[in-house]
Amino acid sequence: MGFFDLFKKKQDTSAAQQQPEVAAEAEKRELEAGLEKTKSGFFSKLTRAIAGRSTVDAEVLDELEEVLITSDVGVETTVKIIERIEARIARDKYMNTSELHSILREEIASLMEESHSSEQNFGIEVKPGTPYVMMVVGVNGAGKTTTIGKLAAQLVRAGNKVVIGAADTFRAAAIDQLAVWAERAGATMVRQQMGSDPASVAYDTLRSAVASGADVVLIDTAGRLHNKVGLMNELTKIRNVMAKVIPDAPHEVMLVLDGSTGQNAFEQAKQFTQATQVTSLTITKLDGTAKGGVVIGISDRFHIPVRYIGIGEGIDQLKMFDRKEFVRAMFGDEKQ
Repeated sequence: MGFFDLFKKKQDTSAAQQQPEVAAEAEKRELEAGLEKTKSGFFSKLTRAIAGRSTVDAEVLDELEEVLITSDVGVETTVKIIERIEARIARDKYMNTSELHSILREEIASLMEESHSSEQNFGIEVKPGTPYVMMVVGVNGAGKTTTIGKLAAQLVRAGNKVVIGAADTFRAAAIDQLAVWAERAGATMVRQQMGSDPASVAYDTLRSAVASGADVVLIDTAGRLHNKVGLMNELTKIRNVMAKVIPDAPHEVMLVLDGSTGQNAFEQAKQFTQATQVTSLTITKLDGTAKGGVVIGISDRFHIPVRYIGIGEGIDQLKMFDRKEFVRAMFGDEKQ
C-alpha cells in the first residue's frame, strides 16, 4: 500500500500508480535497505547463538533471549516471545534450530498483530470544512520537525491544503527549520516570536486553517523533557485552546521517537504517554542503526499504533508503517 492511498484526494497518474507491481517491489527493496543494519545485526547474533546446536533447548532459548534484548526488543517483549516459543516446543515436543528462524518470524508477526489490532490501516480522514488536526510531540533531536516537514510535503503532493503551526517557541532554530520545510512543502506556516505562548500559536494556527479552508493542520510542540507536571500542563493547555476552535481537536497526537536511541526511546514513550493521550507513533532514523528491534518492543509494550517509520533522509523515506512488510523485511518471505 502506497503512503497516501488511505487519504488521497486527487487521482495520481504517475508511472508508479500505473504500474503498481513495480512500485510495490520498489517499496519492498527500499524498506529492506532501510532495515539492513538491524537485520544483519540480529541474524549475525542469532547465528552465533545457535552455532553447533541441532535442537532448541533451554540453553538455546537463553541465548535467544540475550539476542533479542541486545537487539533492543525490550525485556518485557522478549519474555513474551520466549514464552511463546517454549509453548510451541511443549506442544510439538521437538524443534530443531533450523526452524527457529521461521518460528521467530511467525511469533513476532503474531505479537505485532495483537498490538495493532484493527487500527493498522487507519488514515488521515479529511472532511470538507473541518481540518484534520495532528499535534506532534517528542524530544529535541528525535526528528520531529523533519517528520512534520516530510509529512506536509507528501500531504500537499496528494492534493491537500496544509497549515503548520510553529508552537515550539523555545528554540529559534526549530521555528526557522520548520519555515524552510513549510516553504519546500508548499504548506502555510503560522508563527510568532520566539518565547511566545505555544497555546497562542496553536490557537492562531487553527483559526487560520479554518478561515482558509485547510484540510490538515500539523502542530509542532516543544521537545523539552522537563518535569512531567510541566510537560503535562503545557500539552494540556495547547489541547484545550485548540478545542475552542475545533471542538474535537486534536484528532491525533503523534509521538516521534528516535529509533537509534534504543532503550531510551522506551523511556521517552513512557514520559509522553503519561503526559498526554498519545494516539500514534512515528519511529525515525531506522536506516542508520541496528536497533530497529525497538519498533517491535514499543509496539507491544504501549499498544499504540506505529503510523510511520523513517528509513532515510529523503522526503519519500517517511513510510506508512505496515507491520507485515516490516516483519517480512526483517525475516524474509515465509518461504525463505
